[in-house]
Amino acid sequence: MKTLNDLKDGQKAIVGELKPTLAACRRLMELGLMPGVEVRFIKSAPLGDPIAVDIEGRHLSLRREDAAQISVTIQ
Repeated sequence: MKTLNDLKDGQKAIVGELKPTLAACRRLMELGLMPGVEVRFIKSAPLGDPIAVDIEGRHLSLRREDAAQISVTIQ
């Protein structure tokens, strides 16, 4: 199973499941990161954490730890 953490620069994916152990789950869903939504990996910070993703034209920064809890289907 792939996670948001596995994407490379520019790669697109469809969000699958947000694990219930993800503390920020509700907040991320309020920001538009929910199952069925297309995301595009923009880049990671110079030291690798956090990462930036595009969700329907909005940019969102996520910690790698949280991104590893979000399953995706790579397009």
